Amino acid sequence: MSDFAIQVKHLDKMYKLYNKPSDRLRETLGLKVPVKEHYALRDVSFDVKRGETVGIIGTNGSGKSTILKIITGVLNPTAGEVTVDGRISALLELGAGFNPEYSGVENVYLNGTMMGFSKEEIDGRLQDILDFADIGDFVYQPVKSYSSGMFVRLAFAVAINIDPEILIVDEALSVGDVFFQAKCYRKFEDFKAMGKTILFVSHDLSSIARYCDRVILLNKGVKLNEGTPKKMVDMYKQLLVGQDPEKAEKEKKKQKESWSRQFQVNPNMLEYGSRLAEIVDFAVLDEKGLCTNTIEKGSSFQIKMKVAFRENIQDPILAYTFKDIKGTEITGTNTLFEKVPVEHSQTGDSCTVIFTQEMYLQGGEYLLSFGCTGYKDGEFTVFHRLYDACNVTVVSEKNTVGFYDMNSQVEIQYGEEA
Repeated sequence: MSDFAIQVKHLDKMYKLYNKPSDRLRETLGLKVPVKEHYALRDVSFDVKRGETVGIIGTNGSGKSTILKIITGVLNPTAGEVTVDGRISALLELGAGFNPEYSGVENVYLNGTMMGFSKEEIDGRLQDILDFADIGDFVYQPVKSYSSGMFVRLAFAVAINIDPEILIVDEALSVGDVFFQAKCYRKFEDFKAMGKTILFVSHDLSSIARYCDRVILLNKGVKLNEGTPKKMVDMYKQLLVGQDPEKAEKEKKKQKESWSRQFQVNPNMLEYGSRLAEIVDFAVLDEKGLCTNTIEKGSSFQIKMKVAFRENIQDPILAYTFKDIKGTEITGTNTLFEKVPVEHSQTGDSCTVIFTQEMYLQGGEYLLSFGCTGYKDGEFTVFHRLYDACNVTVVSEKNTVGFYDMNSQVEIQYGEEA
């Protein structure tokens, strides 16, 4: 058995775009017609190891769904090769493969048969599927009467309960309610523990960061990069605001001076933006006003950043964000949320924003990011962002469950008071 569940080599997918529908027919008759070639994928290669959970992210039109459809055999590539070693269960579109006139139960058997299972095998899995879908008596009604949420519940229940070796999911979880999504992600964890392979596309960057071992970043049909979820999500965020992440990496400026020289700064922080306004300094201060990377849980502390305005800026927004070491955003705020406008933001102006708060994150390691955004000529613009600018260690004598402490006051009554 190969170490790889999926191997994609030099994959191309080209579509012909015609000026009018009749040109397609004329071409089939051997006539020459004007055709524009559009490549949804261009020379894409990657491997997925057995047991990995791999995410694919990218802006709209980057080829994410196309590549999943080629892997599952729904589409044929124009060039290149795909090798799949293992039984695939795919959830590409809501209700794909369902007959709208059949009931939910009948569609379970239809889909199971299409996947190569016998009636006896489906019989053995039917109750698990129905329990997971949890749509009640609707399983006996035609699926054409289902809501989109019912579709995704049943479709996902079928996909994950037929014991696949490879699970492929394309944005399906965004339709289910929060409780169903939580159940699906618990199933993801079970699959990972069982050594299953998961490949999925999602715009939910928190899920990408939390569940993926590795992430592939596509842009306009080309594989831009692949690596850790944290790094790829940061690059994706640059793409969303029209920045070139590879160019930004090469042009990273030298480490800041002044406040930030007094404590540990990440030498590999991700830095980008137009710099019409620039973050020129930042710091974390403990309750004594000292610059430090270590904050005691339950104490007051400050985050401050200094911004210089190179041009006239309309309504700048200054922000900070805490992330865990996996890249999941935990908390943060900005001057817009706090309703504190920045009043002096003309060419040559500068300002320092100071955020003061209590530290109730659990003890552990966190990464702190800074941002300056706003409007230029009426358009929302990223002026300067510093991702993972520094680490903050929270020292705690008491941790509770989850990311932060609710700071509960506990009272126990005995005897007649109870």
